[in-house]
Amino acid sequence: MAENPMKNLKIPMTTVGSGDEVELRPDVYGLTLQFVNVAFIGNPGSLRDWVLIDTGLPQSADKIVKVANERFGTGARPTAIILTHGHFDHAGSAVELAQKWDVPVYAHQLEMPFLTGKSKYPSYDPGVEGGLNSRLSAVFPNQPVDLQPYIHNLPMDHSVPGLSEWRWIHTPGHAPGQISLFREEDGTLIAGDAFITVDQDKLWDSMIQKRELCGPPRYATTDWTAARESVERLASLRPQYALTGHGQPMMGPDLTEGLPRLAAHFDEWAKPSHGKYVDHPTNEAPGLGDDERRHTDM
Repeated sequence: MAENPMKNLKIPMTTVGSGDEVELRPDVYGLTLQFVNVAFIGNPGSLRDWVLIDTGLPQSADKIVKVANERFGTGARPTAIILTHGHFDHAGSAVELAQKWDVPVYAHQLEMPFLTGKSKYPSYDPGVEGGLNSRLSAVFPNQPVDLQPYIHNLPMDHSVPGLSEWRWIHTPGHAPGQISLFREEDGTLIAGDAFITVDQDKLWDSMIQKRELCGPPRYATTDWTAARESVERLASLRPQYALTGHGQPMMGPDLTEGLPRLAAHFDEWAKPSHGKYVDHPTNEAPGLGDDERRHTDM
């Protein structure tokens, strides 16, 4: 039975961009919920032929449903929900939406312990080099949700259910099974938190949505070598448009020139000088056997 222990949790943080909606591409639509982004992929008016990427914070379901109905038509229901990873600000309303719409939810196999109620994420790091948001992370929830029976592994061939032109890419570091989504035809990237376009560690920069290409949020990133390799992997794709988990969409030279620079200087610019996961990384999900681990780095 699907269960969300965070369903009544209110996160008292927001930004000036909360509620903003933006059309990155004709069929890629972003919505900011307090301080995190979700994406709707599908043409306007396509009542049942669209996919939701991430579900935001707890208590975000009603707003997501409202925007979906406005964009796709009253009674809109997606083909599927795809989770870039299972942190509280990305899967916070997944249970409620899966139940309301009765649709499958897909995530990387390494996220399954955190999405089936089996394991908590590693604790956040309030002592990491960063700003006030990093300090506040001590109170951020890391408990798992249970999305059974809706949750499924993403296909091993990198296809994305409901999105034939897209493929998923494993981009760990911030979370063991984090993924990004890429459409080669026009270079559109849904990055998750592999990199973001605001310094999420600094409370003021986050609140005013100061535009800056950054690595993943420091307080929740547990393997900095994997995080760097993920940014390098995404930079090699040469994306033209990017929607990230936090911050404003990015395109043009800010992205095409900025992302390769971030990849080249990742250890200098993005990696913190100190923090409990800097010298002692952890990027494995509990509860998987050796054979399962061999088949997850896709």
